[in-house]
Amino acid sequence: MAEKANILDEQSINRALTRIAHEIIERNKGIEECILVGIKTRGAFIAERLAKKIERIEGKEIKTGELDITLYRDDLSLKNETNEPLVKQVDITHDVTDRKVILVDDVLYTGRTVRAAMDAVMDIGRPAQIQLAVLIDRGHRELPIRADYVGKNIPTSSSERIVVKVVETDGLDAVTIFE
Repeated sequence: MAEKANILDEQSINRALTRIAHEIIERNKGIEECILVGIKTRGAFIAERLAKKIERIEGKEIKTGELDITLYRDDLSLKNETNEPLVKQVDITHDVTDRKVILVDDVLYTGRTVRAAMDAVMDIGRPAQIQLAVLIDRGHRELPIRADYVGKNIPTSSSERIVVKVVETDGLDAVTIFE
């Protein structure tokens, strides 16, 4: 695949996450009933950054957790029978019952990963609400799922690929589109 364009750099990502943090606080009238749950790998790092921004704004910590979901797709060497995402590990130590759970991921594409994450959350309790925050929404939904908080909408063709890099795993912050 050839690089088509750099969509976001470090500053753009930081600005988008700051905006999302403010939107989460505003929509939920604070953070008392909220739990941020990052979808590993990059969604978990994005959730950590959002938690820090929210803490700076509100002056108090927001509860956090992580989900490890392995997505089985045609381009991966191992796949299951239905090419569906599988939840590998749930690391949410807080009770989600009657809380607002905000799932955080790097890219929203077909919606299948988010559906698996919602199922995992519902397996451990009954939240009052599940919201979704994503850095990138690229379209092409296969399920009726939409993000409540979006850093940037990037319409793509199905042959294009969005790559999100975060400094924690990749050494830099960037969002790039490949064709």
